[in-house]
Amino acid sequence: MKRSLLSIIKAVVLLLTLNILASFFYARLDLTEDNRYTLSTAALNSVGDFSAPVIIDILLDGNLPPEFIKLKLETRQLLEEFASENKNIKFNFVNPLEGATQIDGVITDLQALGLTPTNVTVEQNGKVSQEIIFPWAMVNYNNSTVKVPLLKNKLGATTEERVNNSVQHLEYAFADAFTKLNIKEKKKIAIIKGNGELGDIYMADYLTTIKDYYNIGAITLDSVATHPEKVLAQLKGFDLALIAKPTEAFSDEEKFILDQYITGGGKSLWLIDQVAMELDSLFNEEGTAMALPRNLNLNDFFFKYGIRLNTDLVNDLYFTQIVLASGEGNSSQYNPVPWYYNPMVFSKNDHPINNNLEALRFQFAGSLDTLASDYKKQILLSSSPLSKTEGVPKPIQLDIINTPPDKDLYNDGNKILGVLVEGAFKSTFLNRVKPLKLHKIVDQGPENKMIVLTDGDLIRNQIRNGRPLELGYDKWTNNFFGNKEFLINCLNYLLDDTGLINIRNKKVTIPFLDEEKINDQKTKWQLINIGLPLCLTFIFGFLIHSIRKKKYGV
Repeated sequence: MKRSLLSIIKAVVLLLTLNILASFFYARLDLTEDNRYTLSTAALNSVGDFSAPVIIDILLDGNLPPEFIKLKLETRQLLEEFASENKNIKFNFVNPLEGATQIDGVITDLQALGLTPTNVTVEQNGKVSQEIIFPWAMVNYNNSTVKVPLLKNKLGATTEERVNNSVQHLEYAFADAFTKLNIKEKKKIAIIKGNGELGDIYMADYLTTIKDYYNIGAITLDSVATHPEKVLAQLKGFDLALIAKPTEAFSDEEKFILDQYITGGGKSLWLIDQVAMELDSLFNEEGTAMALPRNLNLNDFFFKYGIRLNTDLVNDLYFTQIVLASGEGNSSQYNPVPWYYNPMVFSKNDHPINNNLEALRFQFAGSLDTLASDYKKQILLSSSPLSKTEGVPKPIQLDIINTPPDKDLYNDGNKILGVLVEGAFKSTFLNRVKPLKLHKIVDQGPENKMIVLTDGDLIRNQIRNGRPLELGYDKWTNNFFGNKEFLINCLNYLLDDTGLINIRNKKVTIPFLDEEKINDQKTKWQLINIGLPLCLTFIFGFLIHSIRKKKYGV
């Protein structure tokens, strides 16, 4: 008896000891095939310096469809991993509509904060209902707040596919938010001016967004001819140069300053239109405008990097729509129509920059070719297989929407629309007469990166009532495209020294139940789950009764 009591006491003491130790030490084995719950080094580093509470409110609670319950669970498990690395990270799940007396007012307030709701169709037991969900998280630290989208939209994707894409994106989304809140010294981006680039109001949403990561300033190249050293010194104070849709030719002096900046290690992002053509120019009595080549004097500049910008327009059967008005006055109707000069571009998902993106919208985009060179080139974006190019000068007419395209002509697609160039850059003016005298000329530089895109309007946001709209949103068709996320990824990749963006390459696969199969086999499994235990209970009861009767006569 004493021995048994002693054993029980030892067991209780052992359990208490293990529980106490468990409160001080956290450990969990990740046995998933895709290492879903193993945080990358870059993600772990993003939370290492938090010395004050980080409060995360996840607006994903309440009556959720099964797929979103899965998203909620995956979000919780991921944040538990982050919290285990830094005890200052606290999170809670809330239902923003719970207890609201005026739901419409709450929805309006949340939308004003930039938290877009998602309408989800829920089908259960043959009944269909609509649920409004806010798949967002708010990360709060030292009076600063960063919004984290939990749901990744993708054109044509099912709800399950969207949730799977979203789970795959979670680690990067939260690590990116933590990085924003923890930035101690922002890198600098120069917006190049002086050659007819886009006005600030047309890049306002993009510039406002990247201010969370970077400091932004403007550099004008007008005084290069008279004060080249001063302009170059100013430019070298920035980590990256953004050249967005120039419309005026660059002089050799301006190109040389940009060349010396890039060869010296400065990153660059180019958005170039080789053809002068705008949709607004078609809205005249004839409904016609001439697409003309635009001479930017950059052909030799890019040729050194193994890039040839073509003077053409991409015509694509995977298109985005424009809206045309019919009728007059109050009887006017606005109808979306196909516009083959605005390609809808789907990412190749083969690089951290283009992985897991919504479709992009190009407008009067040209093409480029990659040439043999010493540099590594990664194609980021291409037109669809059902596309072609058209040379210019060429008249463009609105009434092409009334003529069905000849599909036999669209047989030479996948035109390159964006490329990443990496390597130890050499000066494009190497072994050439220099247009300027500089104190120090760099002919061979360190490892560097640049991105060239063939549409300046990729960065252009629309305007409503004199205010910029979100980049990627089309006010005419009410569609949303992935332009902003792609361009943010471009900057983050070019300027990221931590490897954070490489998290986007992480592949996660979430298994979901087959709803159709569930409905078809529901009755079968109900019978098995309910009937089988009852039958087994009856059989075992009968057998025990028979044995007792035979053995004891009772």
